[in-house]
Amino acid sequence: MTQPFFDRLKNVNPEFLTFDSLKTLQVNLGNLCNMACAHCHVSASPAGEKKMTRNVAEKIVAVLTQNPGMTLDITGGCPEINPQFRYLVEATDPLSLCRIVRSNLTVVTEPGMEWLADYYRQHRLVVFGSLPCYSAENVEKQRGAGVFDRSIAALKKLNSLGYGTELELNLVYNPGGPFLPGPQRDLEAAYRKELSDNFGIVFTNLYTITNAPIGRFRDFLENKGAYEAYLNLLAGRFNPEAAGAIMCRTMVSVDWQGHLYNCDFNQVLGLSVRGRNGRSLTIDDLEEAARSGSRLELGQHCYCCTAGEGSSCTGSLAA
Repeated sequence: MTQPFFDRLKNVNPEFLTFDSLKTLQVNLGNLCNMACAHCHVSASPAGEKKMTRNVAEKIVAVLTQNPGMTLDITGGCPEINPQFRYLVEATDPLSLCRIVRSNLTVVTEPGMEWLADYYRQHRLVVFGSLPCYSAENVEKQRGAGVFDRSIAALKKLNSLGYGTELELNLVYNPGGPFLPGPQRDLEAAYRKELSDNFGIVFTNLYTITNAPIGRFRDFLENKGAYEAYLNLLAGRFNPEAAGAIMCRTMVSVDWQGHLYNCDFNQVLGLSVRGRNGRSLTIDDLEEAARSGSRLELGQHCYCCTAGEGSSCTGSLAA
């Protein structure tokens, strides 16, 4: 039986069980998406009904106004097609925040979204583009027919606007099955060569993210009878060097309703941040949620963040 993650982390350093300081506010606008990828941990799709309202978005802007040094990390679903995406970007323009948008890239090529790439540039957004491989075959196994070509077209458009040279364009790799990413540095070198040689594409960084055993990926594992084996793989590759840098120590995740979580994975599982009285906290309670020393909500899925080189929304932790 796999040792509880809480105990494993405690044995390394009890401080790693607690929140450190708030550096990033990750905002999940909902599960509406133009795609339905096989590995998606939020089970997003064109039928997604979870959509952030203006009321919640306004509260997020108010929080960011009061905390100007924070990073805003916008995700989904496909955040760009959420009704509040443009409001959130434009309302935070005066704050000089580092603002990340996590894009599936194909949205740039959707009819009616021709404005999007220029919009990224106009507002100087940092783009994190999902490209799980530089091979069309591997990408389309995860994401569907035609997705690779559309992703390449989007990257070429972004390059033409200065992304990858003047502006930050980061690519995100995740494994196509129940295995860990290879070394991030080696994968980045391979991506650079393949994308440059074959398509003339440049980018800033490649980040590797380990698949969490939740959402559609957990369904896939259970259908294959591989869930326990994958969890044992993650636990068996536990890396103490990655443990202290887990993203939940410096990030708070906000869902489409304004509820707070230690990460996007916990959001899917309903493991909300709780206050001293045990109640679930919302964006109105961010100060309490981000209190240094407060206990993190942890579970067995957290092994994905400490396996191998470690994993976070900005790639490996111990490369």
